[in-house]
Amino acid sequence: MGRLSDSACWKNWFRFGYEEHKDTPSDIRNVLLIVAALVTAVTFQAGVNPPGGVWQDDSNGHKAGRAIYASHKVAFYVFLISNTFSLSASILVLVSLTHGFPFHFEIWVAMASMYATYASAVFAIAPGESVNFRYVLLAAAVPFIMRFVIQLFKRWK
Repeated sequence: MGRLSDSACWKNWFRFGYEEHKDTPSDIRNVLLIVAALVTAVTFQAGVNPPGGVWQDDSNGHKAGRAIYASHKVAFYVFLISNTFSLSASILVLVSLTHGFPFHFEIWVAMASMYATYASAVFAIAPGESVNFRYVLLAAAVPFIMRFVIQLFKRWK
């Protein structure tokens, strides 16, 4: 039995890949919208309701409403930054793919409101002493900054 080439190996691994001659731009947009909406929903929920939940009462040095997971500072930090980055990137995809659709302004308002809700929940559950919030805000901004820089580079080139 012969060895599979690298491209054949990857094609077997990703069976349902994009095929330019078969898939329409509308189909691709729909798939991306579904995936981005799912990622947005999951990351939003994870930020509002963190893994492990929140402390229910003020006892043993813990404050009610704070994330239990925050007692593992490094792991919580990684979770918070990664989750925020993922939420931000998925919102960027949703807003980009719906550009020019009817009610686009309302979509922006909904996404901005969701961001504000996420931020207020994260700031409420995360102990201030364990999280440097400027890094969380930077994680939220990075996908938009990257897209802006890519667009500038494309125009300059």
